Parts: sequence; structure tokens; C-alpha cells
Amino acid sequence: MTTLTIMPAGKTVDAPEGASLLSLIGGGEPADHQCSDACHLFVLEGRKGLSKISPDENGKLDMIVGASSKSRYACMATVLGTEDVTVEVLSFV
Repeated sequence: MTTLTIMPAGKTVDAPEGASLLSLIGGGEPADHQCSDACHLFVLEGRKGLSKISPDENGKLDMIVGASSKSRYACMATVLGTEDVTVEVLSFV
């Protein structure tokens, strides 16, 4: 099984294939989640272990100040199960 490491806390969790980063970081996806800058994070390692960026996600990332090639939305990125992933959480509301 893939391991997700969440920085800066250094917490690790088992990451089953198909799980969103949001559900793994927050202990489950809230039913009322609205995708926003609040679930923006950086993928430090293992980018190929995540789903490809959709056109919708890419468009949203283009509107964020400070977004980079390592940026993803936790609610849109899912684990492929091919390699371990390390992310840096900026903030979650």
C-alpha cells in the first residue's frame, strides 16, 4: 500500500488506491466541501503516484497566487497506488 507523508507535521498514513488527498489528510471528506484555495497543497515527492491534473483543476490552480508546478488541490488529487507521496499542507479551513 502507498504511504502518504504530510508535512510539516511528518505524519504518515496508509493511502489506498483511489482515495483523495483531502480524505487522507482530514480523516474523511466533509459532505459539504467546496473546492477552494483552502485545500491547495504542494506535492514534494511522488507526483506520479497521483492522478493527472484535470482541466478543471488546472484552471483553478491558474487563479491561485503562489501556485507552482508542485501545486494540487487535495480534493481533486487521488492516489494511484504506484509510489509513496509526500505533500506540504499549507492550510485547511
